[in-house]
Amino acid sequence: MRLIIFFLLFVLFSGISYATELTIGLIPEQNVFKQMKKYKPLGEYIEKKTDIRIKFTVLSRYGNIIDSFEKKKMDGAFWGSFTGAMAIKELGIQPIARPVNPDGNSTYKGYIFVHKYSVIDSVDRMRHSVIAFVDKATTAGYVFPVAYLREHGVTDIKSFFKEHYFTGSHDAAIYAVLNKEAEIGCAKNSIFDMLALNDPRIKEDLKIIATSPAVPSNGLAMRKDIATDIKKKLKKVLLEMDTDPEGKEVLKQYGAIKFVDTTEADYAPVFDLARKAGIDLKNYNYKNE
Repeated sequence: MRLIIFFLLFVLFSGISYATELTIGLIPEQNVFKQMKKYKPLGEYIEKKTDIRIKFTVLSRYGNIIDSFEKKKMDGAFWGSFTGAMAIKELGIQPIARPVNPDGNSTYKGYIFVHKYSVIDSVDRMRHSVIAFVDKATTAGYVFPVAYLREHGVTDIKSFFKEHYFTGSHDAAIYAVLNKEAEIGCAKNSIFDMLALNDPRIKEDLKIIATSPAVPSNGLAMRKDIATDIKKKLKKVLLEMDTDPEGKEVLKQYGAIKFVDTTEADYAPVFDLARKAGIDLKNYNYKNE
């Protein structure tokens, strides 16, 4: 009888019990394994500090975060700037916080780039070339370049370019041009710079020909009906990480120096780029074609 009681107690107390569980979506700005390696320590830190279990789910593509948010009953997500802007308009999500990059910025910019030996240095010279976008639901990887092209008179991508395609991630778009699989690429500067730390060819062999305005870094935003005290707990932990030695170490692994408060107003540059690209955020077909 004692053995049975001991076994039952062991089963009861050997696992970790959490007061709340939240499912948080992640967009595929890099491959799945790199994404999980980046976010896992952050999730464990939040769990330890809040008694809230964090379950991350990595989505197969950017646009899926809108489709999946309610289907998978997600509670929040680390939204990209464009998916965040769409979710604010479509779903009423509430921004919580976003990271500050090692360069001191809590924003990023979009790059349009070519190989250093390319003769392409303007929109006119892009005609009949091959361009690699990231995803129709990304600011740097699609919305900015489309806005840029429209400002230079290009309104029909299909007829202007010999070929256009979507790589699915920013790192893949960068390597598409580096490996000469595409003549033009589009990606966010933070991924471009991060990859360049380990691969000098990226800055040596690629040439940036256009840069977007600054837009918010991928930030955490929650469903509007999540309890206020839970959102406050999450924000407090994130905003105070840089004052805690353990938090500083987790931030280092994550690739940031701290988190800062974020509101809907921070997405104004994204709304402006969408307008210039001719995109209605409430009625946007973000399926890659």
